[in-house]
Amino acid sequence: MPKIEPFEKYRNEYESWFKKNYFVYLSELEAVKHFIAPKRFGVEIGVGSGLFAEPLGIQEGVEPSSMMAKKAKERGITVYSGVAEHLPLEKEFYDFSLMVTTICFVDDVELSFKEIYRILKPQGVIIVAFVDKNSPIGQVYLKHKHENKFYKEATFFSTEEVLSILKKTGFQNFQIVQTVFGLSSDIREVQSYKSGYGQGSFVVIKAEKGV
Repeated sequence: MPKIEPFEKYRNEYESWFKKNYFVYLSELEAVKHFIAPKRFGVEIGVGSGLFAEPLGIQEGVEPSSMMAKKAKERGITVYSGVAEHLPLEKEFYDFSLMVTTICFVDDVELSFKEIYRILKPQGVIIVAFVDKNSPIGQVYLKHKHENKFYKEATFFSTEEVLSILKKTGFQNFQIVQTVFGLSSDIREVQSYKSGYGQGSFVVIKAEKGV
C-alpha cells in the first residue's frame, strides 16, 4: 500500500516545510536541474504537490495522494493517479523520469525502477534524488523518524544501495551530484552542488536505460 496518509492529512504542513527551509529547497532544485536536458519530455514519479515539477518544466506526473495531486494540478501539471510499482503510463514514451524523495515511500524500489525502465525511450534517463541515510540529515531523520508525520513509515537508503538497485534493473552510465552540506536549520543561502557523494545529505543520481 502506498504511504499516502500523512500527505492526505498534512498537505499544508508539507508545503510549509519548503517555505521554512527555502534555501535547502532551492539548493535541491539546482542539483536536480543540473541533470535535466532542455527540450526533453519527462514525467515525475511521486510528483507530490508539484514543487519540483513546476519550476523544472515537467508537465506530467504520477501521484497516489489525491490531496497532493490536486495541488499539482493547480500548478498546471497533468497528474495520473497511480503508484511507482504499477505506472499507468505507456511503454518507451518518455525521455526522462524524475523521482525526488520518493523512493523512501514506495513499497518496492526495485519494481519501481523496472517500471521506469519500461516507460523510458531507448537511452532514456532516470534521475533519482533522495536523502542519503548515511548523511548528517539522514541520520537525524533516522533517529527521529517515529516523531515525524511524514517519515514515520519511510525507508531510507544509502547511495550505494540505490546504485546497486539501479544496476540490477538495467541502468548504466551513472553520474552523481550532492548538495545540502550541514543541517537544514543552518543553511541560509543557496548552496552549490558538487560531484560525487559522501558529504552532502541530498544526492542526485542520473542513469541511462541500457540497451
